[in-house]
Amino acid sequence: MQIKLKTKIKNQFKKIPTIFLYVRLLYKFLRLIKRTPYILFQYLFYRVKRDESNISINDFESAIFSQNGEDGILRFIFYRIKAYNKYFVEFGSADNIENNTKILQLMGWKGLLMDGVYSSKRIMKEIVNAENVENLFLKYNVPEKFDLLSIDIDSNDYWVWKAIERYRPRVVVIEYNSSLGFENSLTIKYDPNYWWNDNTNYYGASLKALMKLGKLKNYKLVCCESKGVNAFFVLNDEISKLNLDLNQKLKEIYKESNFTYTKSDKKFIEV
Repeated sequence: MQIKLKTKIKNQFKKIPTIFLYVRLLYKFLRLIKRTPYILFQYLFYRVKRDESNISINDFESAIFSQNGEDGILRFIFYRIKAYNKYFVEFGSADNIENNTKILQLMGWKGLLMDGVYSSKRIMKEIVNAENVENLFLKYNVPEKFDLLSIDIDSNDYWVWKAIERYRPRVVVIEYNSSLGFENSLTIKYDPNYWWNDNTNYYGASLKALMKLGKLKNYKLVCCESKGVNAFFVLNDEISKLNLDLNQKLKEIYKESNFTYTKSDKKFIEV
């Protein structure tokens, strides 16, 4: 009897991840219902305004599966520059319910999802760092030229992007640390074993550091979404296709996040 009870309890615990997934899906569904009028408005706005030149990319922000306005921004960018092979790479994809590429997947895009925690038939469980990132791309047959790279690992984002040399995504979405402001070019010290879990502001890199890195890689910073989490870069070869005035200063592109973190005692380094 005791063994049967233990087995029953054990089986119930096994169901927790599945139950959690269903709760997440229900939350997402209810969120979509709540946001339907807004989404319809954004769709109509997009249809009317998408061909104009005197507009801001941020006007097209909308969140269907993304955390903030990334869905709408990416849709607009690829409407202008057109997709090359509809291939993406996203690491830090979490459970693939709320991320930057879910909506693209539903539109027929193919690609690679990697995460350090989640694992499924769709998500490869990998710890991405500067030493292994290109080997992982090779392992999963990522084409050298592809449309979208999304980086969100809450740690060595700067160093991982810097390490990608062989591959040329046309658009890069990368999380920046808005607590560092727009005047400082700072990042955390590289540590392949670092894992952000203390709710401090010691993670990632400042917008200026990423802008400088992007420039070295032949990318232009085109916008930050309004919640101050992600920055968007487009290859210089593709910039003219956007047909937009992109001469804003960094302080005009920068958006401050509403998140509040404890200031870390660890020192950032200048790059």
